[in-house]
Amino acid sequence: MPDRPTEKTQGQPGLVPAALFGLCPKCGSRTLFEGVAQFAPRCRACGLDYSTFNVGDGPAAFLTLIIGALVTGLALWLELAWHPPFWVHIALWVPFTAGAVIWGLRAGKAALLAVEFQRNAGEAGGKDVRKD
Repeated sequence: MPDRPTEKTQGQPGLVPAALFGLCPKCGSRTLFEGVAQFAPRCRACGLDYSTFNVGDGPAAFLTLIIGALVTGLALWLELAWHPPFWVHIALWVPFTAGAVIWGLRAGKAALLAVEFQRNAGEAGGKDVRKD
């Protein structure tokens, strides 16, 4: 049985929608990103300061391993199954890798920020990020 929304969680998006669509973890507006994979300084709707969260480069390491393994496996499968010319590999895997990295970095960073907000995680001795 799912938990009923409380005053603190009402209107807040779940982890998956927040990660996929770049939603603010506090109000659910699409204000998380300012650039391709760069956080905005704060939410334009509710004023949540995104700079208080420390997402860092954590998603980049996992993306390197996961996407690298996926692309390598798919390229080997394609080569062994159909033996296409080398230019097909370049035309196929370079855009696929670039798109997967950009989308994955956005989703990974948004997910980590949402989890930090939901768990009220922060630096030791830091301020409570949920309280304004």
